[in-house]
Amino acid sequence: MSELQATAPRAADSRPHAVIIGTGYGGLAAAIRLGARGFRVTMLERLDAPGGRGYVHHKDGFTFDAGPTIITIPFLFEELWSLCGKKMSDDIDLRPMDPFYRLRYDDGSTLDYNGDAADMARQIARFNPADVEGLEQFIKHSEETYRIGFEELAHKPFNDFSDMMRVAPDLMRLQCWRSVYGMAAKYLTDPRLRIAQSFHPLFVGGNPFKVTAVYSMIAYLERRWGVHFAMGGTGSLVKGLVGLIEGQGSTIRYKTEVEQITLDGKRATGVRLKSGELIAADIVVSNADSAWTYRNLVPASVRRTWTDAKLDRARYSMSLFVWYFGTKKRYEDVKHHTILFGPRYKELVYDIFERKVLAEDFSLYLYRPTATDPSMAPEGCDSFYVLSPVPHLQSGVDWTTQAEPYRRKIAKYLSDTILPDLEDNVVTSLMTTPLDFQNRLLSIHGAAFGLEPALTQSAWFRPHNKSEDVENLYLVGAGTHPGAGLPGVISSARVLDTVVPDAATFR
Repeated sequence: MSELQATAPRAADSRPHAVIIGTGYGGLAAAIRLGARGFRVTMLERLDAPGGRGYVHHKDGFTFDAGPTIITIPFLFEELWSLCGKKMSDDIDLRPMDPFYRLRYDDGSTLDYNGDAADMARQIARFNPADVEGLEQFIKHSEETYRIGFEELAHKPFNDFSDMMRVAPDLMRLQCWRSVYGMAAKYLTDPRLRIAQSFHPLFVGGNPFKVTAVYSMIAYLERRWGVHFAMGGTGSLVKGLVGLIEGQGSTIRYKTEVEQITLDGKRATGVRLKSGELIAADIVVSNADSAWTYRNLVPASVRRTWTDAKLDRARYSMSLFVWYFGTKKRYEDVKHHTILFGPRYKELVYDIFERKVLAEDFSLYLYRPTATDPSMAPEGCDSFYVLSPVPHLQSGVDWTTQAEPYRRKIAKYLSDTILPDLEDNVVTSLMTTPLDFQNRLLSIHGAAFGLEPALTQSAWFRPHNKSEDVENLYLVGAGTHPGAGLPGVISSARVLDTVVPDAATFR
């Protein structure tokens, strides 16, 4: 009997025990799926509340979703409620967004992006009538890419290189060797419309000019399933998932940090907490950043695949600067989701991903949930966050001194464009910088989405959902297959149904 087994015997509950590190969306979905399959689940969260990147901030009567805030493919969530014998609609009031986003370009032109083909055609014609047909051709290609990239691949593990080779002919036929921007440029001529169909990879940490055109499937995905908002904020989704987990008899422990995944040879046997407590488990699932998991929680002596040297060579996603603020007035003309593009597109992306410099200009995502749900702010007020993609910490930017000047610059830009007199109306404020992603969310280099979703870091090349080197260790979340974004992290938990043995195996 090992020391771990001696000091942490199995509890009276005879079900096989799964320990999950982290309570991000991927971890919460994993807990529900494992619970439904007969595992006793213990979730360990170092923060004081669940959600990971989906944490919720409360300040001065305002509710701020930390992110993510764009909900697509609702059936992925509905399935989790179904596994618990419940209906999602009994707990979550999901509202469709129209438009999905308002896109605002530097020349002041706008596009209200939605799923109505006829309305989109009318709007596209204002930019370039010749691109009306081009958009529909792009959507058709996006649909076929969705069939392969999501329906066939997102829920399947890539344990063997043969899995990658099996789909290679379809990916080549769909010209997925192109970038997302390259695919948009194939069908569209107006530069603004090319931007409109290529910016989505930034939502999952990818460079639109380099990430594989597989990600062009997002255009069809949104048209098919829409973009939604959960009343109460995306934190209400986290609350609903936690309720399902607790209803299964599973446990969530907060302010509990894991120091190491314990091993018997190359087999995971549980975890050791920073407090010294040992928790035995039949399987361990990490929802922490995949690079952090391997570098800090798994001894180097057993890592033949994700060695320190390989993690050092890896490319990491950009980071984010996020300013959360509440205003004492409402800006009724501002949509729920607004994307504001700056004067540069390709050059700015290059600055962020390649040169790793904090540029003078920026493009922004502005989130105003009170456009749909006024309860997220005091009466007569608005809740916002504005997000700016920025380079990760290998840039050398000193955010302890740069955060406030950068915030002021963004505030002035918003005041000059769509939020007049903003600074005079802000009544509460807080910021998240790449330092928070590193120190609070334990993401290597403060990368907001973990490993960059480059072709050579996707599918089989990405950290596998079933650890390549450690038996009974599994990974979910943005840093593993299929990748970041709510559909990606929820799907990563769905892969566990394939790679985790039946609970009866451990009895």
